[in-house]
Amino acid sequence: MPRPQRDSRLVAAERALIEAIRAGLRAAADPAKAPRMQAYMKSAMPYYGVQTPQARRIFRDAIAAHPLDGLEAWHDTTLALWREATHREERYGALAVAEHRRYRAHRTRAAFPMYEEFVVTGAWWDLVDETAGNLLDELHQQDPDWMAARMREWSTAPEMWKRRASIICQLRHKQATDLRLLYDCIEPNLGDREFFIRKAIGWALRQYAWTDPDEVVRYVTANADRLSPLSKREALKNVLKSGRIDAIP
Repeated sequence: MPRPQRDSRLVAAERALIEAIRAGLRAAADPAKAPRMQAYMKSAMPYYGVQTPQARRIFRDAIAAHPLDGLEAWHDTTLALWREATHREERYGALAVAEHRRYRAHRTRAAFPMYEEFVVTGAWWDLVDETAGNLLDELHQQDPDWMAARMREWSTAPEMWKRRASIICQLRHKQATDLRLLYDCIEPNLGDREFFIRKAIGWALRQYAWTDPDEVVRYVTANADRLSPLSKREALKNVLKSGRIDAIP
């Protein structure tokens, strides 16, 4: 069903937020830092050269000064800022709008296609990990059965970044972690030689080890011949430091 035409005043308000973010980034731009930041992130998209603490202040001030009215305004503004980005910090700004506490009520399964776009078109660890660790994580906590089905689909997707997101979407869950889902998302990726997949497996297991180290030791030991050395090292890093085990299986 097509969405109804919205009031032009609302469209102007949305554009005002986008322009405020861009203007703030342009004013804070550092041409000396920009190429170094771009090279570090291996980004095809250029940077303004605005470092994270300053960028966050710019986003916070712009969002406070230009509130959005309703779900469609939030959704459309966020996607416009993401899709029209000429510099990478503008995509960080889109994520800041998406994640802002003011718009928590809009972050339901209806927003999932937008999150999917962030992962598929972001296609690098900074944007994917932010989306998975915050937006997908939050949605999974709110709508666990529905999200579990989506993440199981993503765990076998041709897009590597979807598979990484499925593995790390529960990093903040602690004792509420759905272990069956975590293992189901790891399983089809155990043989993958991609660094970002192997790192994700180890990261997700290491996070859960803060809650149940014995379970992580059991899982790594049981799958010692299938997990990559990188995944095992990452998974057991904190367990080894604690002296709970002496060596990596």
